[in-house]
Amino acid sequence: MAQIFHRSTNTLSKVSIFGAVFFLAGAGGVVSLLLRSGFYTNIHVARQQPVPFSHKHHVGGIGIDCRFCHTSVETSSFAGIPPTKTCMGCHSQIWADSPTLEPVRASFRTDQSIVWTRVHKVGDFVYFNHSIHVNKGIGCAECHGRVDQMPLMARANTLLMEWCLDCHKHPEDHVRPKSEVFNMAYQKKPEDRELVKTYKIQKLTDCSTCHR
Repeated sequence: MAQIFHRSTNTLSKVSIFGAVFFLAGAGGVVSLLLRSGFYTNIHVARQQPVPFSHKHHVGGIGIDCRFCHTSVETSSFAGIPPTKTCMGCHSQIWADSPTLEPVRASFRTDQSIVWTRVHKVGDFVYFNHSIHVNKGIGCAECHGRVDQMPLMARANTLLMEWCLDCHKHPEDHVRPKSEVFNMAYQKKPEDRELVKTYKIQKLTDCSTCHR
């Protein structure tokens, strides 16, 4: 019986199958890298705000404590956004006529909140509580980076699930004394790792911890 297919058919079939497998694997790798890239996560990308508020100036320069503006960070899941009257407490006297601060003055006059562009946000399907992290000795800089060095606020970490899990699996690498939680310049010490026992920190990696 005459041969129906050319002898090269088997070779072409194998090459096609393996090629498709490698192509799909490569495409998956590219997508994975894209999802972790700054293009998708906006790491180190300063977001446009109605007022160019500088944490570097207010925190690093003047030395304002995080809790002065983010008043509920120790007691609530949400850190809190300062009301305009907090800003005007200083800026009714300092830079009171600055054109840059007109949106702040307008907000104070009209009692209409300034609509800030949110920089740090986890998915709607994720539950995150600021207060439990702060009260367990996790410093602000662990998630938000050195905000005292940021002229404009930008995301310092991906906030992806794998990033959160890395901390939950190894909390000893991230914990610090509670007295140093709001100290941006704090340098971790080897003995800080023992604080996991002192603060009774558990390695919570169950899905229901964040996805409720």
